[in-house]
Amino acid sequence: MDYSTNAQAHLTIDGVDAVTLADTYGTPLYVYDVSKIRQTMRAFKAIFEREAVPYVVSYASKAFSTKAIYQVAQQEGIHADIVSGGELYTALAAGFPAAHLSFNGNNKSWDELTMAVRAGVGTIIVDNFLELQWLSEIAAAHQVQQAVLLRISPGISAHTHEFISTGQQDSKFGFDLLTGQAKRAYEIARLDTNLDLRGLHAHIGSQIFDVTGFEKNAALLADTAHSWGWIPAVINVGGGFGIRYTDDDTPLPESDYAAAIIATLKAKAEAFAWPMPEIWIEPGRSIVGPAGQTLYTIGSRKDIPNLRQYLAVDGGMGDNIRPALYQANYDAVLANDPNAPTTEVVRVAGKYCESGDVLVWEQALPKTKPGDILAVQATGAYGYAMASNYNRNPRPAVVFVENGAHQLVVARETYADIVALDRAYDLASTPE
Repeated sequence: MDYSTNAQAHLTIDGVDAVTLADTYGTPLYVYDVSKIRQTMRAFKAIFEREAVPYVVSYASKAFSTKAIYQVAQQEGIHADIVSGGELYTALAAGFPAAHLSFNGNNKSWDELTMAVRAGVGTIIVDNFLELQWLSEIAAAHQVQQAVLLRISPGISAHTHEFISTGQQDSKFGFDLLTGQAKRAYEIARLDTNLDLRGLHAHIGSQIFDVTGFEKNAALLADTAHSWGWIPAVINVGGGFGIRYTDDDTPLPESDYAAAIIATLKAKAEAFAWPMPEIWIEPGRSIVGPAGQTLYTIGSRKDIPNLRQYLAVDGGMGDNIRPALYQANYDAVLANDPNAPTTEVVRVAGKYCESGDVLVWEQALPKTKPGDILAVQATGAYGYAMASNYNRNPRPAVVFVENGAHQLVVARETYADIVALDRAYDLASTPE
């Protein structure tokens, strides 16, 4: 594919020179095209508006959680889904309205649930019986009726990596439908005056490229509620819409996923003589993944005749663990001249002390030299979110670009930041 470039033949990201970004902020560097983020958020909303059905688009912020992205989500009029006290704290610190937050997760602590109730989180998606009990007690203590959805384990297996498939029966998430756990949770929640049971939620996995699983999920949730004699206000089918990482990936347009879900639930509402339930979706990767790139500086290389060429960069598994974790693959381009003819195939390796520290398994590139900038594409989801200080490397900075302008939204960590929480060990002062 042809990449956008400027007069210097450098890669541009929404009009900004990628090499200039690397020079200005250093590398590794996460760069987000905010215009692309906004376009995707609006595309998801547009299909619901066109079909004139009640809906909530809720950004699954585990994909990338910073104050800046919550601010963009708020500007675009969508909700956000959180999965920890830290994400809740970040959203509130960004000024995101608590009423537009939903709180997911399979093992929320008492303190996290208390924090959510006190903050006025709009919806808590209850995952297990302990949480049902705790949340009822916390809501009663704070004299509120907490809106909840029940997360169901629907027994639908998505065609994706086993570690990111969540809808099958053998999953840590949700009340199991097939063994009757879900119905028992429903019976408890609907009689609990401290809880306002509004609907059902199920998430079938991530990086899914067809609509069949979403149609089955939506139908199953509606059929389940109907079998219980209950008309839910909300049907939340989660997220998991696939994106393109390489040419092997063939995602559908955002509108195709949403349209299939809408059509399924319209048919169910008509068949059951229901008012149309509010349809919730939770896109995360599909919003920020394609909008993000990571810039690296090329360093050493190792040529093994008749076997492989390794090209090393100044980041790796500490800023993108997905290749090591899931064997995920990416495309990369030479930011100095992304449209130059390729001359070799290399394995892009990181600087971390692990043989599995690979960023791109096989990448065709033009001739490169130390100091050139490599741009790995579609890293906006689960790069920064899963970054670590492995080998005591600082986590990279994050920059937003929009309409030719760029702004630092997360500062680069320093070595001092890494040791800031360390404490010296003084054996003489240790109690006997």
